[in-house]
Amino acid sequence: MTITLPNIHPTAIVEDGAKVSNSCKIGPYCCVGPEVTLDHNVCLVSHVVVSGRTFIGRGTKVWPFSSVGSEPQDLKYKGEKSTLTIGQNNLIRECVSISTGTDGGGGITSIGNNCLFMLGSHVGHDCKLGDNIIIANNSAIAGHVIIEDNVNIGGLVGVHQFCRIGEGSMIGAHAMVSKDIIPFSMIVGMRPVLSGVNLVGLKRRGSKREDMKKLADVFSRLFEKKGNQSFQERLEAIDKDELYQITEVQKVIKFMKQESTRSYVAPKT
Repeated sequence: MTITLPNIHPTAIVEDGAKVSNSCKIGPYCCVGPEVTLDHNVCLVSHVVVSGRTFIGRGTKVWPFSSVGSEPQDLKYKGEKSTLTIGQNNLIRECVSISTGTDGGGGITSIGNNCLFMLGSHVGHDCKLGDNIIIANNSAIAGHVIIEDNVNIGGLVGVHQFCRIGEGSMIGAHAMVSKDIIPFSMIVGMRPVLSGVNLVGLKRRGSKREDMKKLADVFSRLFEKKGNQSFQERLEAIDKDELYQITEVQKVIKFMKQESTRSYVAPKT
């Protein structure tokens, strides 16, 4: 049986069990599965498939030919129940694909608020995305990736599974990311390198000039090749230095102290 509401096009299929707010708009030829929840003012423009145990938050808009909540592209996936949670006011453009989670990754793929997924981008199973993220055309995020708030990813970027991308980072087009990216970084190149601090992003978020200079100094000290200190020793020294007790630096240090299977994208040697 197909659910019918005033804002559901007669060619759309909304299966029994789906929870759809009366304020949602579901356009021609959309398919909404039985375990889907669409919050207030969600808009499916046309030809959108929303499946699996998927929650889409209020004000999110999905454009044609997107597949949201599809089964993971993982050969280990055996049909176990897993979920996809998408926050509020996200823009999911044409031909985007977003997968649910797997048992091996905790069973949940989650996306925050106010994100933009441009045409043809992909978010894999078990990814954890924060708020205000932009992923440009035809970029692919593999499984188990963590992307913190205010990250901007250029077009045709590939991000390897289990990578972490720190808050406020900018990744240039065509990069193949296979290592962790520390917060507030500017990353360039097909085999990407750390080119410095994402000054534009920091200015937009209202960071002080003196704080940006301190952050740049920290980047230089962390990846300094001179001297006898190890990377870990340099990190600990910066953490204890009163000169660097600012929010941006503390976020970098916290990120770098977290457990990870990856090394870091570093400056070109």
